Amino acid sequence: MTLKEESQRFTKLLYKAFYDCDTDADLALQELETLFVTIRNMACPQIKNLPCKRWDDFKSNIPDLYASLKKDAEAIYNNDPAAQSIEEIYLAYPGFFAISIYRMARVFYKLNLPLIPRLMTEYAHRITGIDIHPGATIGASFFIDHGTGVVIGETTEIHNNVKVYQGVTLGALTVKKQHQNTKRHPTIEQNVTIYANATILGGDTIIGKNSVIGGNTWLTESVPENSIVTHNHQVEIFSKIKK
Repeated sequence: MTLKEESQRFTKLLYKAFYDCDTDADLALQELETLFVTIRNMACPQIKNLPCKRWDDFKSNIPDLYASLKKDAEAIYNNDPAAQSIEEIYLAYPGFFAISIYRMARVFYKLNLPLIPRLMTEYAHRITGIDIHPGATIGASFFIDHGTGVVIGETTEIHNNVKVYQGVTLGALTVKKQHQNTKRHPTIEQNVTIYANATILGGDTIIGKNSVIGGNTWLTESVPENSIVTHNHQVEIFSKIKK
């Protein structure tokens, strides 16, 4: 539980260091280093050939991390007519918050530190309702609008300039334990838009670039580039007044 709490404290402080003008960045970095060592020592397995990483290994990623998040914020601002400013996105957009925590956790994941990245993304999940596994690979300028109920599985690959709306699931066709080390989740190529409550499953499923996936669709097979996929349903309207 201490590891969970300290991982969340690290996450919140790093977010504030990036976006809160009242947070002293230098002091925050000092505290972050102390927290990093604390959670690393609790989580890192003492196994030969798997040494614990140093703060400098994480710190060296911060410039690229910040630049990547700036592109995500700009993608949201440029695509959402309701967004009035970049500052509003930093403060009020759950999609951006979840993406931010995912990208922070992804650094820990790539450093092969156990538990910490999952604790970070589960913190974002609890706050936003958006579940992104830190093992997922997500390209630049990613946009999650509204976001509640979005699920992005561990082996998902998302290329640049992808837009996802609430309730979207990028999941696996099977959850058998023996498939743990295989690609179980779909690949979404660049410039794809996936509308609300669409479900896309399977490691062999590829959504081709520049495609649009309509709301409430269910896909378990690949879609060629420049496609529009819709879910056909019938709506009937009857009068309540008998003639």
